[in-house]
Amino acid sequence: MTWDELLAYCLDKPGAWQDEPWEGDVVVKVGSKIFAFLGSSPPGVGVKCGPNREVADEWLARYPEDASVMPYIGRSGWNTLRVGGGIPDDEVREAVDSSYEAVVSKLPKRERPT
Repeated sequence: MTWDELLAYCLDKPGAWQDEPWEGDVVVKVGSKIFAFLGSSPPGVGVKCGPNREVADEWLARYPEDASVMPYIGRSGWNTLRVGGGIPDDEVREAVDSSYEAVVSKLPKRERPT
């Protein structure tokens, strides 16, 4: 999966939109919240991989070369998953789906996509 394909997959979610809150760092939001950090390169995505660090650590155990704790927000269950490495594309897509669903579930009802 390329960076462009990953971005397109993220943007295909209901209510998803692209933002660049920091110069050169692309994120995808739903409502006012980020569910995927795409940055600029290398190909990878920062996603919510669980409700807490313990659950998110399962990714690190399964893919030690391709998954890492995100700086600053990693303690809340966010990881960076490298694309094009050892993590199959379908698992990356599933992680994006889970991150999207986790973020949507926490949005105020007025911000949730219909």
